Amino acid sequence: MLSPSDDLKAMIEAAKAAGDGLERHFAKLSDLVIQTKSGPADMVSIADQEAEETTRRILARAQPSYSFLGEEGGAVGGSDTEQMWIVDPLDGTTNFLFSCPLWGVNVAMAREGKVVAGVTYIPILNELYVAEKGKGCWLNGQQIHVSKRANLIDSVLACGIPFAGKPDHDVFAREMASLSGDVAGIRRTGACAVDMAWVAAGRWDSYWERCLNAWDMAPGIILVEEAGGRASNCDGSEMDVNGGNVCITNGLIHDALIGRLNAALEG
Repeated sequence: MLSPSDDLKAMIEAAKAAGDGLERHFAKLSDLVIQTKSGPADMVSIADQEAEETTRRILARAQPSYSFLGEEGGAVGGSDTEQMWIVDPLDGTTNFLFSCPLWGVNVAMAREGKVVAGVTYIPILNELYVAEKGKGCWLNGQQIHVSKRANLIDSVLACGIPFAGKPDHDVFAREMASLSGDVAGIRRTGACAVDMAWVAAGRWDSYWERCLNAWDMAPGIILVEEAGGRASNCDGSEMDVNGGNVCITNGLIHDALIGRLNAALEG
């Protein structure tokens, strides 16, 4: 049974409060007649900002000295510069905007640049993923583990797909050419938070994406590691939450996948 620290308790409270608020906004989206992009997009922006304000208020109440990094408000220094909250109040914004239920709230805590606790909450699915260094990974109070598939041919991979305005389209095309014929399947939910949590739960065997921010991947790193998996940068180097990319796996297929990703990057 997980015995969460006070920090983790605050993170859970913050993620659930933000998720509840977002869920109320999400319910209104389905009633909108979308005539232009600006109307619903503006509402999503408001919901996003409200969610970040909610998380920041709850976390600051628990640990006012910690620094804070949020997608909406950026970095805010605290008197304790070695410990930082990292928050993505709404991961999967496009899904949210198009009434797709696969979106979530990310809350992490980093100590000296290393993620030591993480929460991912997927409100519409009622899935709360929680991990703290040395205490395992938990989904709705039940401990979870990564999959045990050891070969790419048996594995289902998840990935991020670059869209308009993002770089590395040619790299992604080479990755697909290298991998799609040698795996059981490749998936994309449209939300990094969801894909990374699902690797921890053993639903996917891996997830990789380039051109990410710390708040996109921070909780997923500790979730997967505490579920028994492995996290690194896409080139196989030591995981850097500020490195802009991530590759997580069940550990068993990590080296094989990294080899394919490096080959695709080199062209």
